[in-house]
Amino acid sequence: MLVLGGLGIYLLLPSLLAVFGSWRSLSHLDWPFAILVLACEAGSTVAVWDLDRTALRTNAWFPVAAAQLSGNAAGRIFPGGGATAAGVAAAMLHDAGVGTSEAVAAFGASTALQLATTFALPALALPAILGGAPVDHSLATAAYLGAALFLLLAAAGAVAFTTDRPLELTGRAIQWLLNRTVRRHRHVSGLPQTLIAVRDFIRTTLGEHWKRAVAAAVANTGLDYLALLAALRAVGADPQPSLVLLAYAAAELLALIPVTPGGLGFVEAGLVGTLTLAGVPARDALAAVLLYRIVAYWLPLPAGGIAYVLFRRRYPGEARGSGTAAA
Repeated sequence: MLVLGGLGIYLLLPSLLAVFGSWRSLSHLDWPFAILVLACEAGSTVAVWDLDRTALRTNAWFPVAAAQLSGNAAGRIFPGGGATAAGVAAAMLHDAGVGTSEAVAAFGASTALQLATTFALPALALPAILGGAPVDHSLATAAYLGAALFLLLAAAGAVAFTTDRPLELTGRAIQWLLNRTVRRHRHVSGLPQTLIAVRDFIRTTLGEHWKRAVAAAVANTGLDYLALLAALRAVGADPQPSLVLLAYAAAELLALIPVTPGGLGFVEAGLVGTLTLAGVPARDALAAVLLYRIVAYWLPLPAGGIAYVLFRRRYPGEARGSGTAAA
């Protein structure tokens, strides 16, 4: 993983250097919108905390927030990505009195719901991308387009939790596409049943609070999208709305690439490229991506360290010792 990560960063180093080399452009930001980027990302993070609280079936905020921030920071520093983040967070919650198996199941359900939101976004955005407004380049249009899309995303989540038919059709479509486009010795089969099984696991873990969890997952993605729009407005960009949505969806998928922590390098290169296609000048695209990634990727790293220190002051490890003695 270290070799692959180093190779990935090396190959994408020109893109990273181009993004970081635009730091002088930040002195010309429209600062109210730059502050809005920070507010949107903060709201997106709070939505993740609420999703984790719902999955854990707890009303406590501090241990869940501290574990999420610390795990997120660890996953962006050490190899393993999401698995490392979940392991660190589960270990911390164990010290706060949450069973490890319960935490693992909760994080599994939370992560699966976030991934479902991420993968559903490009599919639901496709009609907007193909039939979007190619003339009106206002960011207000992009915001309205995003709001409509995320309402549709919430509705799709509610339907998927209450009936099997949409998941069966989706699974069959993906299965057909994989078997028709990729040569393989053995065809993919059973994908609809797998999707339904994952849905059932999430619904069982969340219990009767699944609606709140779906709303939190959609809010997490929606506020993150608004943060990108605010970053574009802060640098004075005027892109094509439907392609802003495409750029965001591409960045979300690139962030899942496990080669580099948090998709470092892949996200920057993909965002700059797609925003340029959306009509953003290269200089503005670099500055917007730098602002967005500083707030979304780099600021959570020191926040995770601070959260870990505060967590250890409140939970110095007694729960771990008592759990070992009981075992």
